[in-house]
Amino acid sequence: MEISQDIKKRLFDELDSKKEEMVSLLSRLIAYPSVKGEPSEGAPFGLPVRRCLDEALSTLSSWGFATECHDGYVGTAELGEGETVLGVLAHLDVVAAGDGWTGDPFTARIADGRVYGRGAIDDKGPAVAAMFALRAIKELGIPIKSGARLILGTDEENGSSDLAYYFKKQSPPRYAFTPDGSYPVINIEKGMIRVSFSSESQPCPGGRMLLWLEGGAAVNAVPGSAYALVSGVGASEVIKSSQGLFPGVEISCKEFEGGSLRIDARGVSAHASTPESGKNAITALLGVLSRLGLEDGGSKAASRLSSIFPYGESDGLSLGIKMSDRESGALTEVLSLVSYQAGRLECSMDIRLPVSSSVGEVKSRLLPAIEGAGFKIDSFGGTEPHRVDEDSEFVKTLLEVYEEMTGDRGSCIAIGGGTYVHELEGGVAFGAEFIGEDNHMHSFDEFISIDRLVLNSKIFALAILKVLNSGRL
Repeated sequence: MEISQDIKKRLFDELDSKKEEMVSLLSRLIAYPSVKGEPSEGAPFGLPVRRCLDEALSTLSSWGFATECHDGYVGTAELGEGETVLGVLAHLDVVAAGDGWTGDPFTARIADGRVYGRGAIDDKGPAVAAMFALRAIKELGIPIKSGARLILGTDEENGSSDLAYYFKKQSPPRYAFTPDGSYPVINIEKGMIRVSFSSESQPCPGGRMLLWLEGGAAVNAVPGSAYALVSGVGASEVIKSSQGLFPGVEISCKEFEGGSLRIDARGVSAHASTPESGKNAITALLGVLSRLGLEDGGSKAASRLSSIFPYGESDGLSLGIKMSDRESGALTEVLSLVSYQAGRLECSMDIRLPVSSSVGEVKSRLLPAIEGAGFKIDSFGGTEPHRVDEDSEFVKTLLEVYEEMTGDRGSCIAIGGGTYVHELEGGVAFGAEFIGEDNHMHSFDEFISIDRLVLNSKIFALAILKVLNSGRL
């Protein structure tokens, strides 16, 4: 449906006039350190998360919305009185602050036309933009033919158990978008598999052997560092055997009294969905160890591990799972965590599978490769790829809004990561990051531009109106 120029002007003028209120609300939400914590009654993900949700719902209620808190998992607000056709999903939980911030990550800092703070772009800023979009439609009395529901969740960063709980009790909307990604529209998200596996060997003290191995910080990241402690090996031997074999990874050694040697590998960390942008320190270190001719069972297990995870490979070739398709690209895999001590080697990996494949297909090829290398599977879990037809009227409507509001061509994109609607049939990501932007998501000094905050709100408001009033959906 075409929205009249008069309605659009009134809508956009209203949102422009609310710029300072948007910044104020975002600042209040940032002040809650809504990192997942210890559960308590009515606060399944910790009190700070629940208090942040209460702040948002209280604000929506003060604007006249009918709101509901669903046992502390999810909060909702209703727009319109007809059938709830559209869901807008945002989340109020955040990742841990980490290091490197210019100021307190949970005190909003306004500078250079930006709001800095943990959650500014992921996903409290977009949540605020969506809240004000619904408020403007409501307060201006713009007619709508059907209803929309704002769904504010609290566990996106740790697996979306909040939505799983909510949708066990409530029917999902026919259409849904989340501002938990980027523009124009993310309609394809690769599937994901996480596998943990291990091997046991009898320690044999003395001689050339592996004493300790540790690497990686998170299962969904290319490990940027790893180290091993070995005995019976000199630093010169390590450097000579690894010279030029692991480009992008720095190998260094430190000798200790008693004949032990620490080997450090320094690579480049990256998200597991884009392993080509990183340098895997674990696989490089495994490659070093496999060339030293160590004699113990742990070293032999490390060598077998290196044979199925060779340095520089992230397409699963050596595991027998290499595959790709035109729509979503190639399968990627990352050996992301390793730990060895006292004869036990433990490992975890992350796989992103293309939309044309399935968890079952990859599993049937992956597990024999891992077990064939002498490892035992400890855990296996996966989610199927997610796809919404790019020719659907819903997707075309969102792309029309994007083109109208930005002047840029709208097209669908596929990603290796997952968004808040991965498990929701018909759900897509729509915003909130614009092409070419780096808002330091999940990093220090995360921010959102104030102008972009308002622009997002305008885009969401126009999209909501077009979907609710469309005769094609």
